[in-house]
Amino acid sequence: MTEKEKMQKQMLYDANNDRNLLDERAKAKDLCYQFNQLRPSDEKGQQKLMKQLLGKTKNVFCIVAPFWCDYGYNIEIGENFFANHNTVILDGAKVTFGDNVFIAPDCGFHTAGHPIDFERRNQGLEYAYPITVGDNVWIGAGVQVMPNVTIGSNVVIGGGSVVVKDIPSNSVAVGNPCRVIRAITEEDRKTCWDR
Repeated sequence: MTEKEKMQKQMLYDANNDRNLLDERAKAKDLCYQFNQLRPSDEKGQQKLMKQLLGKTKNVFCIVAPFWCDYGYNIEIGENFFANHNTVILDGAKVTFGDNVFIAPDCGFHTAGHPIDFERRNQGLEYAYPITVGDNVWIGAGVQVMPNVTIGSNVVIGGGSVVVKDIPSNSVAVGNPCRVIRAITEEDRKTCWDR
């Protein structure tokens, strides 16, 4: 079994010494670098590079530079996706975003992890577990999402949170570790933000 096959099967794999994985990451980093050097006004160039880099996109999306990822092909974004400055996606496993997902600056989505024991960690072994984000999700500034997490639909994740466990739909969650603090209700529609 190749190291990439191990990665895809959520097994421990060697990402540091496998020529195929090294080459795939180098290709993705080059595309990220090209994207990050484009003028902000070059929307067509940005779209073209992102469609080349990412595994799946819909028609309407905006990713603001700088943006970095490991492979790109494991990232799928829905319609009306927005990611602000300094989004990092370590996509050794699949990272799936639904429709109408808004990501504030300085957020990270990390499918990669390493063994707790130093012997295997020092060998360069790691694992990758998927991350799934539903529809209509707002992720505040500085949020970090860890491996094997599912965030439901209609969710707000408060800024600075570290998400280590699943977050159910229709909730507001915040903290380190991130936890649900309340449900989103009809009362939230009555809040006036014009003041």
